[in-house]
Amino acid sequence: MSLNKRIQMKKIPIRQITENPKAPATSERFKIRTVQEILAGNVLKQDLHRHDFFFILLLQKGNGSHEIDFTPYQVLNNSIFFLRPGQVHQLELNAACTGYLMEFNNEFYHPKNKSSSQRLRKASNKNYCKLEVHRFEKLQDILSHIFQEYTSREEGYLDSIKANLEIFFIEFVRQSPNPNSISTNISPYTQERFEEFLDLLEKQITTLKQVSQYTDMMSLSTYQLNEITKASVGKTPSELINDQIILEAKRYLLATPNQIKDIADHLGYEDVSYFIRFFKKHTSLSPEAFRNHPS
Repeated sequence: MSLNKRIQMKKIPIRQITENPKAPATSERFKIRTVQEILAGNVLKQDLHRHDFFFILLLQKGNGSHEIDFTPYQVLNNSIFFLRPGQVHQLELNAACTGYLMEFNNEFYHPKNKSSSQRLRKASNKNYCKLEVHRFEKLQDILSHIFQEYTSREEGYLDSIKANLEIFFIEFVRQSPNPNSISTNISPYTQERFEEFLDLLEKQITTLKQVSQYTDMMSLSTYQLNEITKASVGKTPSELINDQIILEAKRYLLATPNQIKDIADHLGYEDVSYFIRFFKKHTSLSPEAFRNHPS
């Protein structure tokens, strides 16, 4: 990509966690608030944007709509939304909603071992979960305790919050189904390598588009990666690569005013005509038509 195009290319609006003036100066960011405090009796309506932090919205009483990476969800009672850094979303909440919104960055919660890292990946890959009342209440109690620690700020409160986050992830993974998985019988190794592949796709898709590039990074053969992705979601690595390209293209088409040629260039396509054909093949719409009529 040329320097001029880097300058011209507008980024998707990125929201950050505001620094708490009472907290010590650090790169760690954490915040938890009640939904009632955020709404203050008003309807909340946000435009499409992305975060550089993890976002967990727990709703005891919910009414509204939430679109995450162009998948629409209805906001319901006893539901939880979990977003990873980089995902795009737009949210609308009714004024009567109740619950908690918790935000934290990688510096605040950085898994210390392999199992914790894998658990966070599993949890954050489940963008939406509607739970039975008794299961929801268990997770709500954990966030209630975190909220109390955060507001009282007694000695060791940050350590307590991080410990409770670990418990929250354990319960969330345990109690919520994985909507992206077609099999519940895959081995922990297969699941771990599949999630590793998804993580690499999210980070590298603008520059790496060949299956061989990912197998090299993961020290796997093409056959091995194909078996992993087929067992996990019934798709080949090539199909998942194409899905990620289309997702990133949609993000920029709807969340920025960038020209099609600049988006193509950002995604690594020097030939804009090829990019347009690729997008239309996978969505049945041209990039311009999708931008004007995304639904």
